[in-house]
Amino acid sequence: MSRRVVITGLGALTPIGNNVAEFWENAKEGKVGIGPITKFNTDNFKVKVAAELKNFDPTAYLDRKEARRMDAFCQYAVVASREAMHDAGIIVTEENEDEIGVMVSSGIGGLQTIENEETKLLNKGPGRVSPLMVPMIICNMAAGNVAIDLGAKGKCLSVISACATASHCIGEAFRSVAYGEINVCVAGGAESSITPLGVAGFTSLTALSESVDPMQASIPFDVKRDGFVMGEGAGILVLEELEHAKARGAKIYAEIVGYGATCDAFH
Repeated sequence: MSRRVVITGLGALTPIGNNVAEFWENAKEGKVGIGPITKFNTDNFKVKVAAELKNFDPTAYLDRKEARRMDAFCQYAVVASREAMHDAGIIVTEENEDEIGVMVSSGIGGLQTIENEETKLLNKGPGRVSPLMVPMIICNMAAGNVAIDLGAKGKCLSVISACATASHCIGEAFRSVAYGEINVCVAGGAESSITPLGVAGFTSLTALSESVDPMQASIPFDVKRDGFVMGEGAGILVLEELEHAKARGAKIYAEIVGYGATCDAFH
């Protein structure tokens, strides 16, 4: 029988706030996270703006060696997942580790690492490519690194479906909790693709806005819209079976009552 599933934890790392409280206050004030790209020189690029994280230092959250072993999207996933689990008030122990799952992914994975290692390959030869390149770039390492960091040993997987990635991860986490595979699941997505290759690729696809005005770049419902804006960060929820949450006196934000997914190729 399907069980009821609720949200008991929130985690966020965004262009308008590096935690949930900061993000929410800035969202209410109407602050815009879009600005000139600072991650690389855009002189030869048509697109000049993106929604970058502000003042994010991974070593403020992660051991320096640990941070170097992760692409940025994995760093973001781990940081936001820690916040969500802390918010939920759940501590992973030997008694509950098998009932806590992770479903976190990325639409595009470690583009920064791909670019960096390609440069090494071309300039210094194949022997200089990092042995950690593959585990740093693949999308499912968001879930893997979160599970390792938290000590969660329940169901761990990644759904990769472009812009719907995080939504699908949350939906599949909902189903896994609802049908008793796990009692708790850390679910969501993380992205870090504001790189030369990422911006060039989406620009060639004619998908990105070429506006240099942060207030006019992202206007999706306007007749003058000319594309979307690249962003980065992570958004994480803790999903929990209702009775499990009530038994420990958890704060409940909302209940998830359904999830559907289709391969909608025609309209």
